[in-house]
Amino acid sequence: MDASGLMARVERRWSTTPGFLAEIRSVVASLVPVVDASPELASEGVLERLLEPERVLMFQVPWRADDGEVHVNRGYRVQFNNALGPYKGGLRFHPDVDLDLFLSLAFEQVLKNSLTGLRLGGAKGGSDFEPRGRSDAEVARFCFSFMTELHHHIGAAVDVPAGDIGVGGREIGYLFGAYKRLVGRFEPGALTGKDPVWGGSFVRREATGYGLVYFVREMLRARGDDLAGKRAVVSGSGKVAIYAMEKLEQLGAQVAACSDRGGALVDPDGIDVAIVKRLKEVERTGLAGYLEARPRARYLKGANAWAEPCQLALPCATQDELGVRDARRLVANGVQLVAEGANLPCTADAISALTGAGVAFAPGKAANAGGVATSGLEMQQNAAQQAWTFEDVDARLQAIMAGIHASCRQAAERSGSPDDLRTGANVAGFERVARAMLDLGVV
Repeated sequence: MDASGLMARVERRWSTTPGFLAEIRSVVASLVPVVDASPELASEGVLERLLEPERVLMFQVPWRADDGEVHVNRGYRVQFNNALGPYKGGLRFHPDVDLDLFLSLAFEQVLKNSLTGLRLGGAKGGSDFEPRGRSDAEVARFCFSFMTELHHHIGAAVDVPAGDIGVGGREIGYLFGAYKRLVGRFEPGALTGKDPVWGGSFVRREATGYGLVYFVREMLRARGDDLAGKRAVVSGSGKVAIYAMEKLEQLGAQVAACSDRGGALVDPDGIDVAIVKRLKEVERTGLAGYLEARPRARYLKGANAWAEPCQLALPCATQDELGVRDARRLVANGVQLVAEGANLPCTADAISALTGAGVAFAPGKAANAGGVATSGLEMQQNAAQQAWTFEDVDARLQAIMAGIHASCRQAAERSGSPDDLRTGANVAGFERVARAMLDLGVV
């Protein structure tokens, strides 16, 4: 089937999920030349099979609040492709999630996990539950109800979820406790993002943010440059953003601004990451309280971080957060490099505006793969019943991110698009999955 016929079929089948279709279109354009050059890929329908999720789960999650009221949320798990290994991908708890989003993220996860070089398939899931503002008891009851259904479909050799937006250490703990109770055994490889005390890995909390900066460092090195003295803007103030800011600071860059749901924080002396950590991880409050310790800083209500002049811009908050107007503002203010720390944070129009202006761009499937890479390292430790040091895991993470960057650059060059890391990431991720699918047959 030719590409136009394939896309026509996909668009009929998934007509009610426009975000998923947009993600497929953005990737397929890169892959058609690869498939056309290989009669075996075409005859075995590898691309057509890759574009269809292997399993889509949607289920009811009833739970009782502290006041006795019963609530009903919806749970999801999209198990997209497991040609390379067990399904792997995060769980997101946020009121705005839906099936369209999880299809997009799960498809992206397949290629991202392939790029790590680890034996990981791709999946994504979660619920429209909002954990913010809920008591620990309410979150625990919700997590037990959610796992009551999900435990049938996961396991160390089947599907290994991790955390994502709204699913941090507290939620992972409750989810694992529920899983342990429901299956009747301690199976640490069933979830990642665990506390190192009971089977987790060091660096997992920091991994996505650190890995993002390690990838940016590789991009700069390829241009004969480095991070020292660079001015950066990082959107968000969650786990990814905090540890990206921390690593930027350690490697000599200055972070001028970050943000939260309420607005943007700008500090002319550079963001003090320790204060942000205290506010977000200990006190669990907004960034406005930062001004008490740093009176020269400004908190701009309702604003985003993209108006601040910078050389490096790292969107680390959520999907579709950086639009074309933001991209044009960044270009006008002299941005040189944009790397995605969140999943799908830049709109298609924004990416076109950035790359059209000559800005170096790193897609999330490559740049933010450090989180799932370290989850894979956690799985290895669990399987071997070992616990590696922080320094050992961090060294492995740096090597993986350098390898991802090299793979993307090489694939881009083979595709006739030097320095186009979007094309490179799509092609490099696809080639490894495609090889496995050919070896396994039409199953």
